[in-house]
Amino acid sequence: MRVISLCPSNTELMEYLGLTHLLVGVDDFSDWPASVSGLPKLGPDLSINMDLVEEMQPDMVLASLSVPGMEKNVEALKERGIPHIVLNPQSLNDIERDLIITAEILGMPEQGTTAAKQFHERLDAIKSLAAKETNRPALYWEWWPKPIFTPGKINWLTEISAAAGAQNVFSDVDLASVQTDWEDVLNRKPDFICLAWVGVRREKVQKNVVKKRLGYERLNYLTDDRILILEEELYCRPSPRLLDGLEKLYKLIHK
Repeated sequence: MRVISLCPSNTELMEYLGLTHLLVGVDDFSDWPASVSGLPKLGPDLSINMDLVEEMQPDMVLASLSVPGMEKNVEALKERGIPHIVLNPQSLNDIERDLIITAEILGMPEQGTTAAKQFHERLDAIKSLAAKETNRPALYWEWWPKPIFTPGKINWLTEISAAAGAQNVFSDVDLASVQTDWEDVLNRKPDFICLAWVGVRREKVQKNVVKKRLGYERLNYLTDDRILILEEELYCRPSPRLLDGLEKLYKLIHK
C-alpha cells in the first residue's frame, strides 16, 4: 500500500497504528514521528499540491476536515478520482473509531483493533487516577492570544480537562471554538491558564503576554507555575498523541 497523509493528525494516527512505513508522502506540517522528515512534502495542509499527489499514484490518501479550508483538498481528490478517506475527529471516541476505520481501509483490521484497545485502556487508566482527586481545578485554555480563541464544549480539550480531573471554564459554551475577550476570561476565575497556541512552538510562547493584559492583577491568586506553556502538538491536533498531553496535564495540575 502506498499511503499519503494530508495533515499532522493523520500522520500521527498512522504511527499509532504501527503503519508509518506505508507512508510515501505527507503535508509540510507533519513533524512526528521523526521518520517522516525524509518523506516528500506535498505542501501546507490548507494548500496541498494535488498534481504531486496524483503523480505519486497513492493507493489511499488520508484527508481531513479538522481545519476550516481543508474542504478544497477533499473536492480536488474527488475531482481527480484519487482514492481517499476523510477523517474529522471531534472527540476522543472519534479518534478511537478512526484507528479502526483507517486500519480496515488499509486492509489491516487487526492493527486497528489492537491500537483502539490500547488507546481506550490508556485513557481509562488516567480517568481512574483522576477520579480519586478531590480537587477539580478550572482550566482556561488559550488557542490564540489576539483575538482570544479558546475551546468550548464540543471539543476534545473539554474532554481532556475532565479526564484529567479538571474542568474547562468555557465548557458551558456549546461550540468547538470560542472567540471571546480577556474580560470574559477574568470573570470565569480560572485556577490554571493553559497556553497552547496553534502553530506556535512551545519555546516561542511567553507568559508575559498574558501577565501584561489589562486586569491581570485580578488573578493575583495564580502563582507563576499555574500558567502552563504547553506543546500545541500534544493538545491542538486530534490524534492519539492527545493521550500524551492528557498524562502530562494530569501530573501538572495535581502535583
